[in-house]
Parts: sequence; structure tokens; C-alpha cells
Amino acid sequence: MTRLDRYIFRQLAIALLAVTVGLAVLVWLTQSLRFIELVLDRGLSFLVFIELTGLLLPGFFAIILPITTFLVALFVYVRLSTDRELVVMRAAGISQWRLARPAIALALLSVGACYALNLLVVPQTQAAFRAWQFEIRNQLAAILVQEGVFSSVGDDLTVYARLRDRDGSLRGILIHDARERGAPVTILAESGRITPTPAGPRVTLENGQRQQVERAPSAGAEPATRLSVLSFSENSVDLARTSRGEENRYRNAQERSLGELLRPDPAERIPDRDLRRFRAEAHSRLAGPLSALGFALVAMATALTGQFRRQGGALRLSAGIAVVVGLLAAGLMAGNLAARQNAMIPLIWLHAALPGLVAAWVLSGMPGLPQPIGRRRAAAP
Repeated sequence: MTRLDRYIFRQLAIALLAVTVGLAVLVWLTQSLRFIELVLDRGLSFLVFIELTGLLLPGFFAIILPITTFLVALFVYVRLSTDRELVVMRAAGISQWRLARPAIALALLSVGACYALNLLVVPQTQAAFRAWQFEIRNQLAAILVQEGVFSSVGDDLTVYARLRDRDGSLRGILIHDARERGAPVTILAESGRITPTPAGPRVTLENGQRQQVERAPSAGAEPATRLSVLSFSENSVDLARTSRGEENRYRNAQERSLGELLRPDPAERIPDRDLRRFRAEAHSRLAGPLSALGFALVAMATALTGQFRRQGGALRLSAGIAVVVGLLAAGLMAGNLAARQNAMIPLIWLHAALPGLVAAWVLSGMPGLPQPIGRRRAAAP
């Protein structure tokens, strides 16, 4: 790499690092607001919130890195053009491809980083995030019951305690359990204690009533409801069991490794709809990083094949940005179509490879097309 290459590459690398980190943090701030409820309702510390949402950052980097590679390459080369630095370089006999070499080198580094994120880091962080989120919502929330607060454990179990002693004992307990469909249960107890077990947290209640609404057969068209009340001196309720009774959490496509996506375990009995999504996700991970190189070539084709002067330069700059925006929309569409019908998977690879090939052809002077007379005269000896 020559001194000129290092000069351009240094500007590209510093700008890429700053823009990528800044944009990832901005996206993280907007997305993490959805999980503030876990802190407020579950009584978790702010440090747990930071650690939990921080697991989302690798996924954000994998998504935005091709975009920031395009933006940085485009605006750095446009600045070099407006400062007349490219004019001097061309006057020294440097070709288009040599000018583009630092941006291509940076794009190849982005491709490698995206592959490392997509194939190694993101599946692990997504699995850790969802496992932690599931544990908070279905188990830890039961242990962290706060006094005077209705704590939801899952979607169909609510626990309330009027007081909580220093030793963990609860006073004035109300539990509403709707996990059994059609027969909700409300339990009132004077006191109780939550204890962790291998199967999950369990609350032992003392001196209370168990009220359950049951449907009884009747002579009419609709069954009649009946309230049954049972007093007890001691009772226990399992707080970790969800309404579906699932012991193992189902992992989605983002949590699985590439091998699990392409060759899932038959024992899991995964539905055909999810199998199609898994195959599409696998091909997206393999083809997606190539878009970083393609977007960088689009930026080079935009910045190096014309002069940025007044309205004409702004038009070319807007056209390059519009092309990438259209490519992003087309990528989302191709991914959705491939997830529904695996016969559309070649669209994912076409979207990843075609923009770079077309941009490279434009950067080479569009060989095979008739050239303008002025250009032919300039190229003649």
C-alpha cells in the first residue's frame, strides 16, 4: 500500500469507526426504550438493563456496517473531489481503480467483520439476550416481587404483596393465575415465602383462600359459571410454569448457528414455515456481508465517474444515495420472499452480488457501450 493509499485509507477508517459507533449507539438508544419496562416492573438494576440491551449491539453493527461503509466512502471521496485532491491525483496519472483501492480495502475489512458478526457473534449474543429476557419475565420476576406492586410473571400470572419483610417473607398476598384456560384462580393469603427450586421459584402460602371460577353444565345453551372457594392453612404455587407448560424455550432463527439453520435437529419437530425461515436466514448471513463491498463500489462509481460541481454534482450524489436506499428496500423484499418461499433464495445472492458487478462495470468506463465522440477522441493516440 503506497503513501497515497494510506492517506486515503486513514481518512476512511477513522470516519467509518466514528460513524458506525455513533449510529449503532443511536439505534441502541431508540431500541432499548422497549425494555425499560423490565427495569421498572421487575425491579431490576440499571446495570442489568445496560448489560441486557448491550447484547443487541453486535446485531446493530452487522446491519449498519454495509450502510456506513457506503456513506463514508462516498462522502470522503466527494470531499477529495471538491478539494481538488482527486484532480491532482488524476493529473499524476493515477487510474480510477487505483484511486478506489483504499475504499475497496476498507470494504473488504467490513465484509470480514460482517461475516464474523453474522456467523459467530450475533447468534451467541441473541441467544444470551433472549434466554436472559425469558428468565427475567418467567422466573426472576417472581423472586424480585416488590411490596405494593402488581408483578407480572409471564402473560397470565400476577403476584401482589402488601408488605415484604427483610427476611423475604411476604404479607398480604394476592395471586391471580390464569394459566389454566377457562378456569382462572385467585388466591388470597395472610403470609408466604418465595423459595427457588430447580424447576423455578415457588411461593408457599399460609392461611388463605383459593377462589376458582368453573364452568358447570346447564340445561341452557351456554354453560353456567360457578365460584368455588377453598380455605387452606398451607398451599404452594409454582411461579415458573407458563401457560404453555414449556420447559425448553423455543429458539428463533437469529439465535441459531449456521449449521443449525441448514441442518436442524429433527427431534425438535420444527414447523415447515420455520424451516423455510431458517434456510432464508442462513443464506442471508452468507450473502449479506457481500453488500458492504457492493455498496462501496456503488460509492466509487458515484464519486469517481463525474465532477461534483454545483447542481450536477448534487444530482449525482443524490442519485447514488437513492440507489443504495432502493437496494436496501429490495434486500428486505428479497429476504421476506425467500422466507415465505425458498425458491426465491437466489434473489438474496443476486441482491448481494449484482450491485457491485454493475458498479465495477461503470467504474471501468462501461466497456461494450458506445462511447461519446469527445471521449473517443481523448482516448485516441
